[in-house]
Amino acid sequence: MDNPVTPKNKHIYLLPNLLTTCGMFAGFYAILAAANGQFEHACIAVFIAALFDGVDGRVARLTGTSSEFGVQYDSLADLVSFGVAPALVMYHWALVNMKADGTMLGKIGWAAAFLYMACAALRLARFNTQVGIVDKRWFIGLNSPSSAGMMMAFVWSMNEFGWSGESLRYFALAITVSCGLLMVSRFKYTSFKGGPKEDAKNDRVPFWVILLIVAILIALFVLREKALLAVAALYALSGPAMWLYSKIVRKPVA
Repeated sequence: MDNPVTPKNKHIYLLPNLLTTCGMFAGFYAILAAANGQFEHACIAVFIAALFDGVDGRVARLTGTSSEFGVQYDSLADLVSFGVAPALVMYHWALVNMKADGTMLGKIGWAAAFLYMACAALRLARFNTQVGIVDKRWFIGLNSPSSAGMMMAFVWSMNEFGWSGESLRYFALAITVSCGLLMVSRFKYTSFKGGPKEDAKNDRVPFWVILLIVAILIALFVLREKALLAVAALYALSGPAMWLYSKIVRKPVA
């Protein structure tokens, strides 16, 4: 009897999965840093995880090493880096202080952190089931790296401004719940990809996006965490803003 041929996409490829592991390690380090009160290090680690997350998939496609294993492994790593890590960083920085206002409010603090983590898991599961179905130009709901970026940019910026998590605990609560709910919302967010859903291989980026990236990089070099907060906030608000605009003009977003 002939030996069955193992499909190529069932293989576990080293390079893209190594990059995914590096991203997950950065998320794990963020959790440890936050537990030790090193919040700036924790925030930077989550952004480093986002860089690895943006690279591993493209490396897999460029080298022809995409696999179903890699897709599922990437989602599990994303849950650690953009679900568990941001929730615990925000909890240790601000939400833990809510217990000083009463037992019930203390429970609300950790419940908000859990809500964020659960929403990240739901967002990732929904994304995996919609691959190849939805228009690639749009994300349905705020993607988890952007949501984590909003959370970490807020913590990092407020730390730099000299504000403590204790004094901003209720604002942090609102940010955490909002970012979590935006991930599971039906708001559309641009993916910055120009190809329609019928063209699954079209990952080309419009020229204006390249110019925007250059401008953002310059702003990051000069303003660092403040620019990150501004970019993350604008992107997070773009989904509700487009939905509101479509309702006002009676024209759905294409």
